[in-house]
Amino acid sequence: MKKLLWLIFPSLLISLFVYLFYRTDKTVVNDIFMAVFSRSAYYSLRSAVNQALPLPDLIIYSLPEGLWVFCITLTSKPYYLKAGGLQLNLMYLPLVFSVGLELLQLVHITNGRFDWLDIASAVLFWAISMFVLRNRRPLQNALRPFTAQSLLCLLSYVIVYFAHVWK
Repeated sequence: MKKLLWLIFPSLLISLFVYLFYRTDKTVVNDIFMAVFSRSAYYSLRSAVNQALPLPDLIIYSLPEGLWVFCITLTSKPYYLKAGGLQLNLMYLPLVFSVGLELLQLVHITNGRFDWLDIASAVLFWAISMFVLRNRRPLQNALRPFTAQSLLCLLSYVIVYFAHVWK
């Protein structure tokens, strides 16, 4: 897992950058930024970044989802969760979660706008992550024993919450 951090952290930093400076200011991560610094500092910095580095819509709206699916899949691949008698392989959860969120947006249950490119980005980055790490060991329970790596796996899911859009 340690050798994957050089892929995971830059991917999350790129997503964070896009969310902070190009996406709606109504996300959890933007609220945190404004609470730590200030609203005026945030809007000034956001404006400066947008003028200095204009990005195409594909990067702004689809790349971050693909990157978080990539990261979460990498951290989830070695693990499973038990639910009743079922053993759920966590490597599929990021893809199901991402596509599920898009479908919930389609029927207006969650905030956001349904986009086929988001689904394509999620599928592409999930597929890439499947080839990055070949899991040669048997799957481990994500919660027993609870380790630093399983904590990283669970925290990667929490990071997705920071992209949540408030109404």
